Amino acid sequence: ANMATIGGSPESTVRKRRVDSRRTETDHVPSSTDNGAGDNRDTDKETQLHPGTFWLTRVVLLRSVAFIYIVAFSVAYNQNKQLIGDNGLMPCKNYLNSVKRYVGGKIGLEALAYTPSILWFLDWSSMDANLDGMALVGMALSGFVLVTGMANMVIMVTLWVLYHSLVNVGQLWYSFGWESQLLETGFLAIFLCPVWTLSQVPRSCPPSLICIWTFRWLIVRIMLGAGLIKIRGDKCWRDLTCMDYHYETQPVPNPVSYYMHRFPWWFHRFETLSNHFIELIAPFFTFLGRRMCMVNGAIQILFQVTAADEVKRITLDVSLIQNSH
Repeated sequence: ANMATIGGSPESTVRKRRVDSRRTETDHVPSSTDNGAGDNRDTDKETQLHPGTFWLTRVVLLRSVAFIYIVAFSVAYNQNKQLIGDNGLMPCKNYLNSVKRYVGGKIGLEALAYTPSILWFLDWSSMDANLDGMALVGMALSGFVLVTGMANMVIMVTLWVLYHSLVNVGQLWYSFGWESQLLETGFLAIFLCPVWTLSQVPRSCPPSLICIWTFRWLIVRIMLGAGLIKIRGDKCWRDLTCMDYHYETQPVPNPVSYYMHRFPWWFHRFETLSNHFIELIAPFFTFLGRRMCMVNGAIQILFQVTAADEVKRITLDVSLIQNSH
């Protein structure tokens, strides 16, 4: 009797096991609420902005390129008539006529290959109107992309063709390196966009890594080229004395130049060494992993904000920055 009281009857033991097994089964059955929460979490993970997706990078790149375009077309609208218009310093009509004579007097594929420009297909009786029209269309399209953030290949190709047409007839006035840099940057931006749709690109559709790396390769080429041409040029870059008189001869002086020029000699040596490091060594950080690539991006952006004409390079530096959350 005492043993039965202590251990319990066999029937009570069986009932206890059945109750325990039912509790275990109940604990393992997920509720509908848990399923819904799990589905929501899975959806959030799919739409979350993961590192390396470059979705935000594409948005910033496109708007930055649009900003540069609108500035370039605004300058063209204000200056082209005086530079290459009908009564300009170097009329583009005269240049096109000379190209026409050179290729045999006909406007055909040979003339178009020699000087690619849509001006071949327009009425030359009022070249000023043609130049203004091209600039205004470029301003309108780039302004649309800048304000709305929406773009497609059709718009970006149109912007590139319009500006390419101006550069090719701009002669001396459009022969500077920043014009070709803008055209190359604008050409790469074409491939950041969908072909036709104007709807904003969803986060679940990141840009191609190949496209991002073409932007990176462009800024690496530009910076290495800028550094190498200094080393190969005047010896002051090699003996670190260039900054001793740079502020007296800089093309775009500013109010700080006077005070920077009066800094001690060791500071000017440090400036020159820093320039060599940023242009000749830091670009290789691009190929040393995500963190070093972003370090290079931060270094390049800080370096470019000290220059007056480097907005295009800052745009390219954006491609070095990846989504961080």
